[in-house]
Amino acid sequence: MKRVLAFLVLAAALIASAASCRGQDRLYIYNWSYYTPDTVIQLFEAEHGVRVIYDEYASNEEMYAKVLATNREGLLGRFLGMFSRRYDIVFPSEDYATIMISQGLLEPIDKTLVPNLRNIDPLALSKALYDPNMDYAVPYYWGAAGIAVNTARVPDFEESWSIFSRSDLSGRMTMLDDMREVMGLTLGYLGYSPNSRNAREIEAARDQINNQWKPTLARFDGMAYGIGYAMGDFWVSHGYAEDIFWEIIEDEQLMRDTVFFIPQESGTAFIDSMVILRGSRNVELAHRFIDFVHRPDIYAEFVDEFGLPATVNIPARQHKTGDSWYELEDIVNFELKYDLGPALELFNNAWFNYIRIGN
Repeated sequence: MKRVLAFLVLAAALIASAASCRGQDRLYIYNWSYYTPDTVIQLFEAEHGVRVIYDEYASNEEMYAKVLATNREGLLGRFLGMFSRRYDIVFPSEDYATIMISQGLLEPIDKTLVPNLRNIDPLALSKALYDPNMDYAVPYYWGAAGIAVNTARVPDFEESWSIFSRSDLSGRMTMLDDMREVMGLTLGYLGYSPNSRNAREIEAARDQINNQWKPTLARFDGMAYGIGYAMGDFWVSHGYAEDIFWEIIEDEQLMRDTVFFIPQESGTAFIDSMVILRGSRNVELAHRFIDFVHRPDIYAEFVDEFGLPATVNIPARQHKTGDSWYELEDIVNFELKYDLGPALELFNNAWFNYIRIGN
């Protein structure tokens, strides 16, 4: 046992030494798919003489689980680092930012290293109840999911979540495989808060999804719905504009035929933030990246790449050159999805034991 422990200590020391040698010029980022243009990463690398190692995830849950597994401190964390990457920056949504702050998983933001925080819209910060002073989390993007419709296949429709009740489109529609998103918008559709903690209201949302919408869906899809829409498998897809239009940008006819809308009857907004993980080897470099992102010309390049409005960065709005698939006004009145605490179990029960049972 002593020999095993000695080996682990030696291995950890060697890993730490190697990390210190290469950590100064490498930044490890774990981000959502379709969320930071390659050009932005390349510009940062060129301007700062560093290399960015960039991985992607599809859900907050996936990100959180990996952070817990790989970004541990001490001997165990160093040993696990032999087999997986330790990230510097991740991009949690508001509910997971809340959890990560409360669990002490994040480094505090040194605001003296991020002068471009002055560019962030106070309106966005007023929504960021989990950290309105940006002590740990700097808003990256404030947005919402909507619905893409292929009008060549579906010429007549209402801009409403009720489109998912249409039996004539059965098997040609998808909704996101995202519990908080789908349950939240359904609660809003029924006149309740997306952050409801009321068991009766949550059961009503469960029944609406199970009885009215799920029977018409090809599937719940959080990964490939954009590709499926581009290939013509799906005619109506609930999702994020950037995911869908990124896949169809080279299909001129489908671009003309596609309408994207965010139903104004209800919806859930999100604010994804840039946070620095506790134990980051590159804290100063991580701050420099956050500051770089909020440089107005860089932020404008980010949102223009994906056809998004500059919801978070005010001066970037003057640097934008492209159109947006929706506007800030379309989402400003939507609730964000906040941490539900113990009430999350009501959502888990509805989603995993009824809606997504067997999947």
